[in-house]
Amino acid sequence: MADNARAKRLADLIREVVAQKLQRGIKDPRLGSHVTITDTRVTGDLREATVFYTVYGDEEDRKAAAAGLESAKGVLRSEVGRAAGVKFTPTLTFVADALPDTARTIEDLLDKARQSDEAVREAAAKAQYAAGADPYKKPGEDEDDAAE
Repeated sequence: MADNARAKRLADLIREVVAQKLQRGIKDPRLGSHVTITDTRVTGDLREATVFYTVYGDEEDRKAAAAGLESAKGVLRSEVGRAAGVKFTPTLTFVADALPDTARTIEDLLDKARQSDEAVREAAAKAQYAAGADPYKKPGEDEDDAAE
């Protein structure tokens, strides 16, 4: 349990250090203010860290940011090592976070469901009963009795 807490603390530290360094220390134009660090996970042995990020922009901006992060990996790892003070600084792997795309997909599906619900409500408002408002026969209202 202690190792898990230690990995969590190290992951939080890495997230903060990388985010601050991207904001203030890296002069790469590909890593402008449109890159956001969303999460960091560290393996149990504290040897590898996965840094999740999002990019505000189009596909070209995402590719440029990925290349910029890859080229800045050494500088960022050195900064993490300085801040963490651990025996072995974890290797950094940058992964584009799928959360914004997933959220967008869910929002699109919810919009389609709302439109479908509205269409069903409109159809129900205009609908009429197939056998009249009260489809049940009552005693004395039999069609055969009415014909006689």
